[in-house]
Amino acid sequence: MKKTTSRDGTTIAFDQTGQGAPVILVLGAFNDRTTGAPLAAHLARRFTVLAYDRRGRGDSGDAATYAIDREVEDLDAVIQAAGGAAAVFGYSSGALLALAAAARGLAITRLALYETPPAQPAEHAQALASLVAAGRRGDAVEYFQRRLVGIPDEVVAQLRHAPFRPALEAMAHTLVHDATIVADGRITAALAEVRQPALAIAGGAGAPVMRQVAETLAAQLPGGRAVTIEGATHDIAPALLVPVLEPFLDG
Repeated sequence: MKKTTSRDGTTIAFDQTGQGAPVILVLGAFNDRTTGAPLAAHLARRFTVLAYDRRGRGDSGDAATYAIDREVEDLDAVIQAAGGAAAVFGYSSGALLALAAAARGLAITRLALYETPPAQPAEHAQALASLVAAGRRGDAVEYFQRRLVGIPDEVVAQLRHAPFRPALEAMAHTLVHDATIVADGRITAALAEVRQPALAIAGGAGAPVMRQVAETLAAQLPGGRAVTIEGATHDIAPALLVPVLEPFLDG
């Protein structure tokens, strides 16, 4: 594990593997840097891969108040640690964060976006913040699973007993961050400012709305292109992703 410091003094932890041109993994809700480890291991055969804990997760610090700008600055700190410029792979809400960073002029060379979510109402972030403040972390996890992810009630009930449930509850406060990002219309309003080559990827076996979002992004991004990976779902499956990612990241 390595660490860097964001502009506001928050410590950001990351793992770095491989050799070659740098690629940074920006992950989504319920994820810390370990989620990206299998993908990083595959990409590390050709690239230097940095997977980091977004603020409030894993070994990274946090601040008393949240703002998307702080997360953009976190990514910038990781880019600087990577040598000053890097390609970025954004997953789920992390894809929107990567888009926000690119639109604001960070030194991103290429932008791969996987399963970018559709816009959500701002009320979700407010509801999640209230649940976390009341100490109802489990309820916050289930609210996110039902209302933002769309998991059926019976599956949510089954997941209460999953061995990874405590880890989800430990990250419940960061769901407010993700809900804030997916509700911020300024990100998609600024797509014309994104000049990097961009690949919007969706899973062919996932929710149809994700493929619609990918197509919309590709049409609105000046350097955008969309691709659907047959058999892929919302989960990161390196065996399916890497054959698409490597040629794009190689340029």
